[in-house]
Amino acid sequence: MTPALLLPGVTEDSRQVICLLAMVGATITMIEYGSRYPSLIEFRNAPPFNRIRFISLFLTLFLLSVLFRGLYEPTTLTRVVGAIGLLIGHVIDFPYSPLRLLILLLPDPSNTQHVNLIRASAGLSYLIALITLAVFLIALRLGGWPNKTEAFNFWTNLPTFDPTMGGDIVARLNRDARINIMLGFFLPFCMPTAARAASGLFDASMIATPQTLVWTISIWAFLPASLFMRGIAMNRIAGMIDDKRQLGARAVQAGLLSA
Repeated sequence: MTPALLLPGVTEDSRQVICLLAMVGATITMIEYGSRYPSLIEFRNAPPFNRIRFISLFLTLFLLSVLFRGLYEPTTLTRVVGAIGLLIGHVIDFPYSPLRLLILLLPDPSNTQHVNLIRASAGLSYLIALITLAVFLIALRLGGWPNKTEAFNFWTNLPTFDPTMGGDIVARLNRDARINIMLGFFLPFCMPTAARAASGLFDASMIATPQTLVWTISIWAFLPASLFMRGIAMNRIAGMIDDKRQLGARAVQAGLLSA
């Protein structure tokens, strides 16, 4: 609901519809988390994986909404957020960078104010994405994610992954982890290119609206970070299963020797 509530130009009827959709989404999430059986949500019993992702997306949407609100109602907060985003944006704006490809999507790349706004937005979203990955790696290393004391329930945490198909589960998890990490790396480059190739299918002026820009840039930065996290998590689970196998093999070996 954040962009619709903070940004101007959204009608009252649109806000009510968005609030209704948000309530439906919240209800579905509560039902999914309250169920004892697998659902479509991954890692729902392995906190703080989904909590970190949720907070990351919320912060991205909130700060970008504050930044765009500064175009109509400038405050100290909007100026500080814009300055931080512009600083990071200048650092990551170099030839053939994802940000440069994103700027090429603008209907009028010669508009300096618009370009600086996109640069600041991309800088903020990238900064939050990097902080998200850093927080997850700290939780992975220091917190012993997913859990040091309880067993990891593979069935409920990876409901779409069938461990009985396609060969060894550890090899498949490692393969999927590498695919997710590769997609997370290449997606920031591919998404602007794909949008530019499909530009003839929609009105280019649609991307200039604040609410559309906030969602577009948020997804552009959040989705790769989420794929990175998923790849790291699957690699971690593969390592846990491999460690359990080695412990079991050593226990069997010790039992045979003692017998």
